[in-house]
Amino acid sequence: MNAPLWVFGYGSLVWNPGFEFSETHVARLKGFHRSFCMRSIHHRGSVEEPGLVLALDAKDGAACEGVAFRVAAGTEEETMAYLRERELVSSAYLETVQPVRLSDGRMVDAVTYIIDPDHDQYCGDLPLEEQAHIITHAVGGRGPNTEYLFNSAGHLADLGIVDEELSWLSRRVREIQSAVSEANPTD
Repeated sequence: MNAPLWVFGYGSLVWNPGFEFSETHVARLKGFHRSFCMRSIHHRGSVEEPGLVLALDAKDGAACEGVAFRVAAGTEEETMAYLRERELVSSAYLETVQPVRLSDGRMVDAVTYIIDPDHDQYCGDLPLEEQAHIITHAVGGRGPNTEYLFNSAGHLADLGIVDEELSWLSRRVREIQSAVSEANPTD
């Protein structure tokens, strides 16, 4: 392989990449925004009760900050096989290569998974309140949807990446959880 392989993470890849990497940078991708616009029927929900996961949705004038991972040399094929198994489980994501600007100013092309707006799992424009209620209750093969939200929001905040929607959703989901706990106290 001539050039290093880069992967852009904006949700769970930030806190659980699952592959070897030799370098990371906060990075910025133009033309997309991060949102809970994909129904999760495998990892954070089920067919009967879908959860929500983050996806990159195309939007003029938008930009998304995330993390660019430089894949460890010699593990490129293994990494791509892993990512395809993980990210393309239902074909709702499209595997693309996008230019991202690293925090040190370099531009690199990075494998980036974006939402297919024509896929039946796409649910752009759900009101934040509805997203909060879905996330509060959904559970999938990789655990509760709340865990996904809290890990994504927390790790982005730790990196200094501000995402107002994720911050609002985290607060609101905790409020809903608290209200449910108060209404159903355990003895």
